[in-house]
Amino acid sequence: MADQEAQRKFVLGRCCKFHWRGIITIIIPTLTMPILLHGLLSNMAEYKCLWLIVTMALMWITEALPIYVTALLPLIFCPILGLVNADKLCQQYFTETIVVFIGGLIVALGIEYCNLHTRIALRVIRIIGGSPRRLFVGIMIVSSFMGLWISNSAGTAMMCPIVKALITELNANNIFPVYMTQEEEPVEEGEPPHPSKITIAFYAGIAYANTIGGLGTLIGTGTNLVFKGIYSDRFPTSTVEITFANFMFYSIPVMVILNITLVIICFLITHMGLFRPKSRTGLIISEANKNRKLMEDVLRQRHIDLGPMNCHEIQMAIAFGSMIVLLITRKPGFFPGWSDLIDRKVVGSSAGIFMIVLLIFALPTQYTFFKYCCGKAPFTAQAIDALLSWEYVLRNIPWGLAFLLGGGFALAEASRQSGLNIMIAKAMQVLNGLPSMVLQLITLVMSNFFSSFNANVVVANIVLPVLCEMALALEMHPLILTLPACLAISMVYFLPVSTPPNAIVTQYAHIKTKYFACCGILPTFIGLFVSMLNTNTWGMLIFPEASSFPDWAKEIKNRTKI
Repeated sequence: MADQEAQRKFVLGRCCKFHWRGIITIIIPTLTMPILLHGLLSNMAEYKCLWLIVTMALMWITEALPIYVTALLPLIFCPILGLVNADKLCQQYFTETIVVFIGGLIVALGIEYCNLHTRIALRVIRIIGGSPRRLFVGIMIVSSFMGLWISNSAGTAMMCPIVKALITELNANNIFPVYMTQEEEPVEEGEPPHPSKITIAFYAGIAYANTIGGLGTLIGTGTNLVFKGIYSDRFPTSTVEITFANFMFYSIPVMVILNITLVIICFLITHMGLFRPKSRTGLIISEANKNRKLMEDVLRQRHIDLGPMNCHEIQMAIAFGSMIVLLITRKPGFFPGWSDLIDRKVVGSSAGIFMIVLLIFALPTQYTFFKYCCGKAPFTAQAIDALLSWEYVLRNIPWGLAFLLGGGFALAEASRQSGLNIMIAKAMQVLNGLPSMVLQLITLVMSNFFSSFNANVVVANIVLPVLCEMALALEMHPLILTLPACLAISMVYFLPVSTPPNAIVTQYAHIKTKYFACCGILPTFIGLFVSMLNTNTWGMLIFPEASSFPDWAKEIKNRTKI
């Protein structure tokens, strides 16, 4: 009997150890059940919605369920609890914002499919030069440019093999030590050597640069699209429409160009001995500069090995450029856009993007088939491929992110229909009377802090609806709190789990968390500084209406009785 009892305890222990996610999935709703019971007993929809949001937040933080599966919980509980009807709810999972996101990812895959990104990177790096510092600056410029037009995770994944090839060449030619010695960072037998301080700068740099580049456009990162969706949905009568063009004009000068410049200077000082010629790193860089010509020869040879641009790459470059032009000129604000000239229904950014997507799947990689139209047999037995393969898209596109975005929009809709947003706004009135700059700093720091420990899209889905209501309660223009906070949520540099680029480079280069966290200290403070600067200077020129509480916001506040 005792043996059976011991065996039973052992099996239970194994269950807890090897299936902890399933147990957490039961524990979390149980812990939050008092909120739901209060909502059911008092028939208050606000608390029913609050229970759903708190439960999903804990699920997202613990990852008891995959975060993409957790994002589907509103489909079950919102109709059951009487928060939102099923038709309205399902529409949130395929809004125009999500369609734009998917279209941008497909175009990015087209660039990767034809290897155009490698050609662009090598060309820019060759122009800038072959010394370690110049190589680093070149890599950062290319990565931030990629981040503007491609999701920051895809851009980082594209740049990692390019950086690895450069590091391999630097190591083969003994330009500088690319790995730490066993004394500097002991590793177990069979483990790869740990990257050196300079090598860490290259890998961490591409993650940070892609993140910063992603701040510049709506399609650069998921948090920007979350912001656009939540802002447009919560304030449909706003006189300020968030378009691709005005978002770019708001973000690129300060949040991208100034930000990336300061981060590059920061890395050059801390990891590459700039202004410290007598330091150990400074001496290593000085020695490496003597072999600059050798590295330039290697880069030139790699570029030559790619050969001339083929028809596939040329067409993809034209398609990519056309997409950018269509997005910017749809509704630029300072002159009539092409969507204004179409006297039909409202035309969104999705029309421009998917016009290019259709062309990518329709156009051939080469036009040699014309010679078969009037020629004689024998003919080729192989069909000519399109610029992008649908099988390649199915394998590589992160479909789960679409669910994650939709889950956030569904929660925002549930908050609005249940009245939870009003309850939160009234609670936020305790902050009334604080200076605008102080409120901005509080929201930036809190948004950045919460995003350090969770996926930034998840945090944006939770934080931005609260800030929308907070702005109404405090009678501030919603853009003053929501847009800077959206950008701050992305600028998280400390931990690998904070953003996909961080996770990609730490895993790819085997960088330990303690070294990666040290890299992120100064860039985080730089990010908060440029956010405050941009909000109160350049941002006011792009959105002059944000300087006061607008009439349309007053109407929304009075209508919702905040």
